[in-house]
Amino acid sequence: MAVKQRFWGIVSVAVGLLFGVMCGPVQGQAAKTPSNNIGFSVSAQLPENQRNQDHSFFDLTMQSGHQQTIKVKIANVTNRDIKIKTGINTAYTNDNGVIEYLAAPKQLDQSLKFQLGKLTKLKGKSIVTVPANGSKVVEAQIEIPKLTFNGTMLGGWFFQKIDEKVTSEVKDAMTVHNQYAYVIGLKYSFGQTPSPKLTLSQVKSGLLNHHQSTIAELRNPTAVIIPNVSLATTISNRSTGKPVKTITKNGVQFAPNSSYHYGLLTGSDSLKAGNYHLRMVAKNSAHRWVLEKDFTITKAAVKQTARKSVESHQLNPLWLVAAGAMLMLIIGGLVAWLVYLVKRRQA
Repeated sequence: MAVKQRFWGIVSVAVGLLFGVMCGPVQGQAAKTPSNNIGFSVSAQLPENQRNQDHSFFDLTMQSGHQQTIKVKIANVTNRDIKIKTGINTAYTNDNGVIEYLAAPKQLDQSLKFQLGKLTKLKGKSIVTVPANGSKVVEAQIEIPKLTFNGTMLGGWFFQKIDEKVTSEVKDAMTVHNQYAYVIGLKYSFGQTPSPKLTLSQVKSGLLNHHQSTIAELRNPTAVIIPNVSLATTISNRSTGKPVKTITKNGVQFAPNSSYHYGLLTGSDSLKAGNYHLRMVAKNSAHRWVLEKDFTITKAAVKQTARKSVESHQLNPLWLVAAGAMLMLIIGGLVAWLVYLVKRRQA
């Protein structure tokens, strides 16, 4: 049976949108050498309401009730036709503390009232064929409803090359399918920019990437990007006041109106059951927030997450030692038995 592995080659996804500093999605150019195996490039056709013509992503000034068609040119630099899958998603903050433009969000923050991915729709099919050594222009329609809104809507328009189907398989062979994608950022700006805000909604024991974790849920309930945030966290025993853990993380990017599930401690470092106090200082070059919360980790919560985590499926080193000792006893017993049989036969 062939073992099929799927790898995402996420190429040229520059993450940088303008908020005081440059930190958002910038469309990149595909290398046109045969060795890179990409074979295509994308470029945004910037409209008149582009805020900055030096940006190669869509950085658009918007207003209530606005309708507009935006276009992207896909260039095929190979000698064969290629198929490109395309789609538009709302941006969010992923579990690594990075703004995610490529994948669709599994869960949205309750403060997000307007999803860019729903206000911007593809015109035509989601899979297009680009002719050999040719190009194709694809379009999307923006439909902004009548609304009262100040701030930023953020998303990404992705372009993914579809591999050709494998027509035959070799027994016990390994086939690897590489998928290459570009993302062009979509940033819609309305009215006045609100002041950014960060809140700490809860701290709990849970699973993060299938690992037992102590998770702090941070929220950006404002319609602005909050870039380059450093987080300095101290967790103390609530009874004694003594620090239990100190954790730091730098370079966190918050998408507008999004939540960040920050894995403070994972695996064996996760907190045991008890009562704790968390103090976090979050800051960047323009803002500083001090967030504090009392929280309790229950034995039931620890037991439940431990049972579902990957750690529970790993062998305990003590069991390995015990198994090794038992194996040695068995081998020693067999050797002794064989020596006994040989001596008995000689006698």
